Formats: sequence, structure tokens, C-alpha cells
Amino acid sequence: MLWQCWKQWMVGLCALLVSMAWGAASKPVPMSEPIPVVASFSILGDVVRVVGADRIAVTNLVGPSQDAHTFEPRPTHARALLASRLVVLHGMELEPWAQKLLRSSGYSGAVVVASVGVQPRRFGNAVTLGAHHEHHDDHDDHQHHGHHRHGGIDPHAWQNPLHVVQYAHNIAEALSKVDPAGAAQYRRNAQSYEKELHALDAWIRDRLWTIPVAQRKVLTAHDAFGYFADRYQVTFLAPQGVLTDAEPSAKAVAQLIQRVRKEQIRAIFTENLDNSSLLRQIVAETGAKVLGSLYSDALSLPGTAGDTYLRMMRHNVDLLMQGLAR
Repeated sequence: MLWQCWKQWMVGLCALLVSMAWGAASKPVPMSEPIPVVASFSILGDVVRVVGADRIAVTNLVGPSQDAHTFEPRPTHARALLASRLVVLHGMELEPWAQKLLRSSGYSGAVVVASVGVQPRRFGNAVTLGAHHEHHDDHDDHQHHGHHRHGGIDPHAWQNPLHVVQYAHNIAEALSKVDPAGAAQYRRNAQSYEKELHALDAWIRDRLWTIPVAQRKVLTAHDAFGYFADRYQVTFLAPQGVLTDAEPSAKAVAQLIQRVRKEQIRAIFTENLDNSSLLRQIVAETGAKVLGSLYSDALSLPGTAGDTYLRMMRHNVDLLMQGLAR
């Protein structure tokens, strides 16, 4: 009898210890201080923030409403790199200044390129100003035109939420190598974020599919929405190419003005970057109205409509729907 009681007690104790060990393994491992991480620009920094949560502290080199295309690093940015344990770059030629900054700063820590695994949009030899994308009866039949550098890559892959799924995965794996104790948490956070991104993608499709494809025509300041155009069958026109410092010819601008008039394009938007002078010229020439500002290459200040990636995309779609339904 005594032996049976002791045996039952030991079985219960073992079960309790296993339960406690399982619970401890499933909880985040506490840490004394957040891991310093540098992200190249604000949109990428938000993805890092979501995946890393309270285990990290993110510093963005290019801040809210700032342009990564024309960014010029300062000594303070080099110091931020040296203080970090991980640097997260976007890639796809978005940060031509990054390698020089890494070398000059003397940074020797971990670096991850978030867009690895994403198929980039490439431009051919077309240098005339045009649109992304003309859609025909076949949904996969697109014509790619635009004012771009020869053979260049469109870096704006975040305009398709499904590409951000890959960003989150890459960031989670990089953080797991820098901080193995937090690996399970990083991967859970990335998986949870992936569900939100898929839900966002479905929400965008459901909304835009209420507008006829032929009516989905938008004029913006620069060619930042090609991935969005591919995914959601929207034609975007822009006086500038993928680079915000691109200068189209007077003839190209005149052709765009003529097209806006002919096709009566009413969904016209500036961007939250300081790159709208050509767009405003076109608006003045056509008598059209600017309906608002889209977030293209950067988030907005905290507490505003585009202060996270998810909020940025929802804001953009809400504005697009207002313009396309006119």
C-alpha cells in the first residue's frame, strides 16, 4: 500500500515537472536589455518591430516621410550601426548608399537583406514615360512601360503584402541567429504577422474587385506602385520613374497630360514624399484635382494614418477607392 502511494506520488511529480518544463519552453526567455537593431528605412523598420517585439529596439536610418532614394548618411548613422547587433537592409537597389556606409562605419556585425526570396520586377530598355499596367481580358497579360533606368530593378516590393511575408520570415531567421534564446518568439511573431498580411491582401482584393478593371487608373507622383499594380490589376501613371530624382522630358510630360485629359483620369494623388512638383504641373494643366496623399516609400509620424505598414496600406486603398469610384 505504501509502495503504491509512493509510486503514484512520483508519477504525479514527474507529470508536474514535465508540465512546468513545457510551460517554460513556450514562454519568451526574459532578457535584461533589448537588442539594438538598425533598419534602413521606416517601412522595413516597422516589420522588424513587429517580428522583434519587446526583445529589440529598432533605429531607422531613413525616418518617416523621408526618401530612401536620395538619403545621404551622416556620422550619426554610422554611430547607430556600430551600436547595433543586426542591420536590416531592403535590397533590390533601394539603398545604393548602404555598402559604403557599412564599410566606412567599421560595422562588423550581422546583416540581413529582407527581400531575399522575392522575385523583383525588372525593367527592360524602355525609357519613355508610361504606365503600370495596362490590363486586357487575360488577367495575366500586362504591358510594362515606364520612365526607368535601363535594366533596373523596381525596389518597391512592399507594395504587395505577400512580399512582406517573406521580409518577416527573413527577419525572424536573422534575429534568431543573433538572439537564439528568442528564436521561438521571433518565429511565432512572424507567423502571426503573416496571417495579418494575408488578411490584408484579401481585403484589398475584395475592395478593388468592386471597380471595373478598365476604370482602375491612377496618377501619382513617381512610379512606386508597380508591385501593387501587378497584384491588383491597377494602372498607375506617373511623371517620374522609380527614382524620385528622375526628370522626364517635356515631351513625355505633355504626352501624359494628353492622356489624363483623354481618359478623364480622376484618381490623382500626391505622395508623402517631397516629390510632387511635376504632378502639380499636370494637375494645373488638366484642371483636375488632387484627392489626397498616398504613402509610397515611407511611413508617417507616430499617431498618424500611415504610422505602420498595415495602416499605410489600408489608408492607401481607402483613398484609391474614393478616387476610382468617382
